Amino acid sequence: MAETQTKKVVVWGREGCSYCENVKAILEEQNRPYEWIDVAGKDVLRDVLEVKYGTRLIPLVEIGGDGKYEALLYTQLDRLAALLAE
Repeated sequence: MAETQTKKVVVWGREGCSYCENVKAILEEQNRPYEWIDVAGKDVLRDVLEVKYGTRLIPLVEIGGDGKYEALLYTQLDRLAALLAE
């Protein structure tokens, strides 16, 4: 039987953002590794978010793997724990 692969988590945010810090705290509490992309002062990264998801606002959390990611926008973070549990 194949092992279940853990979903990759990518957090787009910036230092000093309280919502971003809350997301990181939830992930660390669950011992979930994540990639942190700091968009502070990097308009090109916010441009990437706008092209991919239609928003420049943070935090944005991508969860998935194999090129298929689901994004949680800053207004949907209440779904974070449920998505991590899937």
